Amino acid sequence: MSQDEEKRMYLAIESGEAEQPFRWSAGAYGSRFLTEIRDEGRFIGIKCPKCGKVYVPIRRVCGPCYEEMTELVPVSDEGTLITFSVVSFGFVDPSTGQQKPVPYGYAVIQLDGADSYLIHYIDETDPEKMKAGDRVKAVFVDKSERTGSLQDIRHFSLVRG
Repeated sequence: MSQDEEKRMYLAIESGEAEQPFRWSAGAYGSRFLTEIRDEGRFIGIKCPKCGKVYVPIRRVCGPCYEEMTELVPVSDEGTLITFSVVSFGFVDPSTGQQKPVPYGYAVIQLDGADSYLIHYIDETDPEKMKAGDRVKAVFVDKSERTGSLQDIRHFSLVRG
């Protein structure tokens, strides 16, 4: 396999500008999950052949069944807000090395078509304007700026109906 082919198949995650020297591979399935977000602006999950549960983010073994999973399936970029928190203290974001502005919303989200949860930022910071069960939609970074990480999802927004 050439170096170019390897780069397309496996994403290497680095620490950016911060003093956190590390490099790791997301693996074949994790890389596929991240490149799907980067290249297509959409989500895929992985389905258990025994119980049918769909996991996002992708994992290789089903927790309840201990079955190896290989079937990739599309899932929606919309979902349900399971729970959330509004964070009022700053920290250095390890993925960017930059101070995270406060306040910011952090949420547990179940994408439509998935049985597991994805944790990510939500663009609302007023807890009075959110509740469990609200609908949310992923907002992706502009395609030209995507790098193949979960940060390619800018945040989730409440779907106002």
